[in-house]
Amino acid sequence: MKRRGYGFLLLFLHILRAVTALEKIFSKPGDNVTLSCIYPGREFSLDNLRVYWQIADDEDTEPCPVVHALISGQDNESLQCSQFKNRTRLLWDKLGDGNFSLLLFNVRQSDEHTYRCVVMQTIEYTRVIHQEQVVLSLAASYSQPILSGPVRNSYNTGEEVTFSCRSDNGYPEPNVYWINRTDNTRLSQSSFNITQHPDGTYSVLSTLKVKATSDMQIECFIENEILQENTSANYTEEMQINGSSTGSHKDLAKSGQGAQAAAVVSVVILMAFLTVLICWLWKRRSSQLVSYTAPV
Repeated sequence: MKRRGYGFLLLFLHILRAVTALEKIFSKPGDNVTLSCIYPGREFSLDNLRVYWQIADDEDTEPCPVVHALISGQDNESLQCSQFKNRTRLLWDKLGDGNFSLLLFNVRQSDEHTYRCVVMQTIEYTRVIHQEQVVLSLAASYSQPILSGPVRNSYNTGEEVTFSCRSDNGYPEPNVYWINRTDNTRLSQSSFNITQHPDGTYSVLSTLKVKATSDMQIECFIENEILQENTSANYTEEMQINGSSTGSHKDLAKSGQGAQAAAVVSVVILMAFLTVLICWLWKRRSSQLVSYTAPV
């Protein structure tokens, strides 16, 4: 009875050691990513190892039995699914140390899966010595939104005005929110356009049409749910920072006119100073000549 209990304990410890915590990693579309699978603390002979990388999704409609296979120290491409041909590689210089991680090149949207690494040893009999699962999700941060609004002082209260909010190079499709900061209410966007780039990332353009008020404070939020990131742009802040997007053209014109006036005044002062200096030098020279020619 004690021997049976001891055997069960060994089996339980083996299961705990063989299955590690599920890891979740993110990759930008088009990048290369490393799917981690490490069994440290031991040295292995590749001749006695089999390493299989598989897709572990139960809901996968087109199952891929093998993403990558290593059998007796050799890659076995005959078992590999076609969509992963020439896109995977093991870390050959680290295999003997128990690092069975897989490099996946040129990540694409169809690669979003849960992957399973299974390591088997074939000494005397074949047994699983390590398993690991990795969730691969595609994600990329969106750029700081560019918020454009009506030109300041060019509209009347109650007139319909348009705002636009643009952000680029993110993934996946974002959520866009418009907030009226005067009362913190959410506003409904008027239109939403999204464009996918060749690398798989997106650019979004959202527009908002509202009735103008004397104290408009509009904010645009771009939310990336996967990365749990929020970036925003504020119309009030833009009025102070970026005149091209908030309508401070009149202020810029006034500033330009002021700069021109200041330049004219500076030139006049400089000419007056040079005139006084020349007159003073001429008088001094004349007095010196008189002293030189005076009779003894």
